[in-house]
Amino acid sequence: MPITLIRKENRFYPDPKRVIARFFMPGNKRSETIIQKVLNLTEEQVQATLNQVLRNFSKRHRNITIIFEKYFNRIKYLFHSMNIDPDSLPKERQLLIGSYFTMEYSIESSAFFNPSIVEDPDQGDLEEGQRRVIVSFRATGEGHISSIVFRSGIIDKDNNLQFQPTGKLVDVPEIIKRHVYEKKDFLKKINEMNIHEEIIGHEEIVGIVMDKMKNTFNYSELQAVIDDTIDDTRFNNGIRKVIQEIKWLASSHYEITFSLDTAISERVIFPISYTESHGIEDARFVRFVDDDDTVTYYATYTAYSGHNILPRLLETKDFYHFKISPIHGEQAQNKGMALFPRKINGKYAMISRIDGVCNYIMFSDNINVWEETCKIQDPMYPWEFIQIGNSGSPIETERGWLVITHGVGAMRRYSLGAILLDLDDPTNVIAKLDEPILVPNEEEREGYVPNVVYSCGSIIHNNELIIPYAMADYASTFASIPLDDLLNKLLNHR
Repeated sequence: MPITLIRKENRFYPDPKRVIARFFMPGNKRSETIIQKVLNLTEEQVQATLNQVLRNFSKRHRNITIIFEKYFNRIKYLFHSMNIDPDSLPKERQLLIGSYFTMEYSIESSAFFNPSIVEDPDQGDLEEGQRRVIVSFRATGEGHISSIVFRSGIIDKDNNLQFQPTGKLVDVPEIIKRHVYEKKDFLKKINEMNIHEEIIGHEEIVGIVMDKMKNTFNYSELQAVIDDTIDDTRFNNGIRKVIQEIKWLASSHYEITFSLDTAISERVIFPISYTESHGIEDARFVRFVDDDDTVTYYATYTAYSGHNILPRLLETKDFYHFKISPIHGEQAQNKGMALFPRKINGKYAMISRIDGVCNYIMFSDNINVWEETCKIQDPMYPWEFIQIGNSGSPIETERGWLVITHGVGAMRRYSLGAILLDLDDPTNVIAKLDEPILVPNEEEREGYVPNVVYSCGSIIHNNELIIPYAMADYASTFASIPLDDLLNKLLNHR
């Protein structure tokens, strides 16, 4: 019997009106010229020009003057070579200068895709049979820079989805860097990254920096040592690159906090550190319940620097405050990691694809360090001959861990499949489907990347599996499958 799959009418398309204010830096020499031009304006010209800027942009951003002030502070160092005290300038002139180092960026002008869905921490004020959910998306704008955005919705008793209207503004969070590092773990990650092995003396310079650090240190202490070392003229440009990458690794630990007056659709997690400067890709969110029943929302994602990828972990309790950290270990490689929603036999568990082709399971005592791995699935069927992977975290059912998978077949067409793992020993694959549960139809095959359907996490509600998925790496939609039909189909294909 074929599985009954119902495609929902909900659609999410890219919206170029969703913009954030980013720092804009045209280069030191040009920047000094721009600053001088603003300094040459009369007070009346400054006021008139600033008023015009505020008329044009204040309704498009929350607290735009605070943004101008922040970016003015970022270019204060340029004033020293100009023999000018930036703090002595009138406030209006500071804000106007800051506006010239600010630009709008449309976060989702190109694509709005690869969604995952989790239960909202707030389940109040609902009718019987309803469930409030948060859906995350990968939003992509100019230059293919990806970020994480959210939408809030309710699934009703009939498994229809209704979403809250999107907020008018988009906000980036306040950045907090106060992570404490263990020297031995930090050195281990440096070795895993193979930082500029082709540079003669790279090991020596890593040693020079790290020998100055205590066994535990924070970002500020490391930054101070790096600044002292990078100013040393004995080092050539290659060695300076090594030092810079140590700094980039350190900056990959941070915390961010959104204002409490922002709607969830107004919050965007935009790349902050160098390791993710070209994109935060394919966040797989999961509601994790620890042994003491505390709930934490985790997301594994891929940080892309433009040259290298780095698996990372995002953590939150409330979707206002987030902690971000790298994922370490010999097996913490490649894309597509998905955390199980609880520990198994006292250990964290993760679906991964360390070779880029097959599905694996990893276990660890530390959620940030992964050393143990076990292959559980090879590509077996024509629709997945090129590669397979997970499409989100495993979902616990009475009959086993349900894992929605993706497979890549001829003409690089992506399809969604399913496997079932043993609850106590998920290295044991109980069943797998020999046919996909979802393949791109005529609407879904046309887009930025043709013939691709892709999901980063599903949910079960009222005994149905609800799958959010991307259409051709461009837009997103949903489908549902009766859970019993899917499990029975799986168990008939042991």
